[in-house]
Amino acid sequence: MQTQHSVEAQFDQTVHEDISLFRSQVNDFLSGKLTDDEFRAFRLRRGIYGQRQANVQMIRTKVPGGLATADQMEMMADIADKYAAGKGHLTTRQNMQFHFIPLPVVPDLLEDLAKVRLTTREACYNTVRNVTGCPLAGVCPDEIFDISPYVRQASYAFLHKELTDNLPRKFKISFSGCKDDCMAGGIHDLGFTARIQDGQRGFRVVAGGGLGPLPSEAQVLDEFLPVERLVNRCEAVIRVFGKYGNRKNKHKARLKFIIRERSWDWFKEQVEFEYSDILANGGIEAPQEVPEGFGAYSSQPRALGRDPLLNVLPELPADYENWLRTNVRPQRQAGNVMLTVKVPQGNMTSQQMRAVAQIARSAADGLIRITIDQNLSIAWVQQNRLREIYAILQQAKLAEAGADEIDDIVTCPGAWSCNLGITKTMSLGEALRHTVANHPDTEVRKLHIKASGCPNSCGQHWLGDFGFFGNVRKMNGKEVPYYQMLLGGGKDREGMLKYGFTIQSIPAKAAPIAVQRVIEHFIANREPNEMFREYVLRFKVETFRTLTADLAKPAELDPDYYQDWGDDEQFSLQLGRAECAA
Repeated sequence: MQTQHSVEAQFDQTVHEDISLFRSQVNDFLSGKLTDDEFRAFRLRRGIYGQRQANVQMIRTKVPGGLATADQMEMMADIADKYAAGKGHLTTRQNMQFHFIPLPVVPDLLEDLAKVRLTTREACYNTVRNVTGCPLAGVCPDEIFDISPYVRQASYAFLHKELTDNLPRKFKISFSGCKDDCMAGGIHDLGFTARIQDGQRGFRVVAGGGLGPLPSEAQVLDEFLPVERLVNRCEAVIRVFGKYGNRKNKHKARLKFIIRERSWDWFKEQVEFEYSDILANGGIEAPQEVPEGFGAYSSQPRALGRDPLLNVLPELPADYENWLRTNVRPQRQAGNVMLTVKVPQGNMTSQQMRAVAQIARSAADGLIRITIDQNLSIAWVQQNRLREIYAILQQAKLAEAGADEIDDIVTCPGAWSCNLGITKTMSLGEALRHTVANHPDTEVRKLHIKASGCPNSCGQHWLGDFGFFGNVRKMNGKEVPYYQMLLGGGKDREGMLKYGFTIQSIPAKAAPIAVQRVIEHFIANREPNEMFREYVLRFKVETFRTLTADLAKPAELDPDYYQDWGDDEQFSLQLGRAECAA
């Protein structure tokens, strides 16, 4: 059995050898020894995407389970300053992305990440992507057990492995620690939800989910899988995917398409065949140890910070009580609370990263928890520290109330940087935020808006009460940015994940008007205790198409409609190579 020291030494050696190899590949590409097509796979395996802007890259940093240490967050702040104009972006898969990075400095950036055992390896390409997990693992009042050790185990088991290095397409795994499946397992290739049966820990397992232009909801593979068989079961499914995934057509290569074309029963038979072979003949070993810092692992109990953040507390602003109401809640350990740091659309500055790292180290357990809604959580906070924490967040411009409310909008970067982005989603998100900010209706404030710049669902638009994804139409011989609007996504009354209903495509500049109209109709026509999805179902899609018909096909187009949000020039569709489908 490997010791903790040997596990760390082997991991560090593997990582540094891989970065050294990539450095030589970068040099070969820059000197003309490798073509762009030859270099692309090397680059994407390391989590490095091309952008629509020439000669710069997007770097995706994996954060297993969304758990980062204060040291790791400070390193990401240093990287933002050194390479990325002081900025970073949180994603719906609990990653941290950096944009506009010149290729020659990328190996240096990877070396900096490795110093705190963060990696970009397999954050892109046809691999097992970042394994997501409940960011409140270990502190959630409703959790069945702490899933973070199992997130780390799955993340580490399939990293740098031949089986998972060149799959037909990307493969996504999630873990939820409570029965409500807070991590949306139904949209994943494999989703694990904690269960206890006869005193034994295990998981309810679903498989075959996915979003994109054609969303599929995962189906139940196992009602109960003992935790000891986690890696074996994952490997069995990945083997089936590797053997039968469509390697000729990347648009039909996800696991969900295998199941659609060959049937669920056939898929289960193949999984059982591979699973039996693994149990009989062995497969990828379930790691008993992971390196210090990997997935925020610590071999020693974490000390709680008790250092002062401020010498003198400022006067409390008017919004402090509202922030306490919306952003702070009790954790399962009595006497402590967990707070949500609202990060508008996931965009952070290096100063903000350092501020949350300071709070985590000095007033919490030293961890920063990235949520799939592009926010941050900090746990193990004592009530008497909240005033000074709020003051630090105010200084960093991160003290906004309303976490997980309607103006806490989820978006992808869209055409700001992505080759596939049709529209500038983050600018739409800001426009919608102004439309719904401080809405007085309590039920409206519970709603969620999610938007993507194209149909590929990076902003998880299928899961929003209001969902939008970018498209384009031609009117009067000119291109006009549009968004397809969806309504009613999210969870139903039983907590089951449901996808939104497609309403119709609306000019980008009319999207806030459409949202306002639907909200007004909802307030005027809802029934007592009716959920938004139930209201949408009762009135049916045609009602909302009629409600917004004049916006979808205006008799006369305002000249402003030919511009996207955030632009001052006429819209023009510009797409690059689809590297997320490579």
